[in-house]
Amino acid sequence: ASMTAPRLPFLAARTCSAAAAFSSLSSSPLQCCPVKRTSATNTNSAPLLSASRPGAPAADGVGSADLNRLRASAMPVADSPLPTYTDPHELPRPLTGADLMESGGEGLKVAYQQGFPGAYSESAAKKAYPHCQTVPCEHFDTAFQAVENCTVDRAVLPLENTLGGSIHRNYDLLLRHELHIVGDVRLAVRHCLLANRGVKIGDLRSVMSHPQALAQCEHTLTELGIEQRQAVDDTAGAAKLVTEQMLQDTGAVASSLAAELYGLDILAENIQDEKENVTRFMMLAREPIVPQVDKPFKTSIVFPLEDWKPAQLLKALAVFALRDINLTKIESRPHKKRPFRVADDTFSTPVKYFNYLFYVDLEASMADPKTRKALGNLEEFAPFVRVLGSYPTDVSEV
Repeated sequence: ASMTAPRLPFLAARTCSAAAAFSSLSSSPLQCCPVKRTSATNTNSAPLLSASRPGAPAADGVGSADLNRLRASAMPVADSPLPTYTDPHELPRPLTGADLMESGGEGLKVAYQQGFPGAYSESAAKKAYPHCQTVPCEHFDTAFQAVENCTVDRAVLPLENTLGGSIHRNYDLLLRHELHIVGDVRLAVRHCLLANRGVKIGDLRSVMSHPQALAQCEHTLTELGIEQRQAVDDTAGAAKLVTEQMLQDTGAVASSLAAELYGLDILAENIQDEKENVTRFMMLAREPIVPQVDKPFKTSIVFPLEDWKPAQLLKALAVFALRDINLTKIESRPHKKRPFRVADDTFSTPVKYFNYLFYVDLEASMADPKTRKALGNLEEFAPFVRVLGSYPTDVSEV
């Protein structure tokens, strides 16, 4: 009773949610203030993984990985035992009401972006939580804020597409907001050419849709003789406009669900130029889930590099190779708080290069001790490491 227990990273930070179990960044996600790192050995708990390195200079050669007071290391190091804590506060957090809800999402309000019902994002939300109540949002940022403010329980937002690549806006918002990825879901995007009842393909002179949908169907639309394109905010909104304005010479590229909702005919199906058109969506919540090792898990992290020595990025990523942890995705984004880094003294005039944040997906669970050790080792190269989520990955057929 006379001892002061370390503060638990899972204790509530806001009235509507528990504090970020995987992040200890203070007022700003990019603020790198010195924070002592604590970690539990319980495999069902998620350690705190956001810390900056002490200011002491690194010794030459290979250093040891002390997870409580990390020293900079010139090379990845072998695993060292994790410290053992017996403090009862380090036990896994109690289950919340959200944990006890059905996996189908009954009772959940789930936000999605793209404005109008019938959008692909709504279909992804329904695939993730079949019995949820979907809530459309005008912008991606609105969906993030809705979860943070407890207006909704979850958000399902696109992260990458097999044709268009990454949705960079959502990568940036992940770092700005204190939410956690709790799952992902893949959705096959099958574009359809829609028009009002009685309109034929030969009657169409133009087509409207989201710019990305138009780009994905460019060649097919040209073959159908439709040369004019009109870009609008979202695919379902295009279908809605065609219906409301009773357009006879303009169609929409949207989903079959949009055709059903807005009373349009489907003139052609699967009109995307590449038939394998899949979007991966992330599921966001205010609280992280308890990671496990009994199913395929993915862990998403973000980190910058501070000391840009030769092969520094290679050395940082080697902490995963040394432990046989596979990386499935690496995405670099500008470091907006520190956009430039100065090169060494090789040149007479200092050279400024762009500075980056690195988003990495691991085929690993935070419940695996080797994953925690790898991230502890990574902290020797990075001013901070933030775990965006450790979650079961979607392995179902799209």
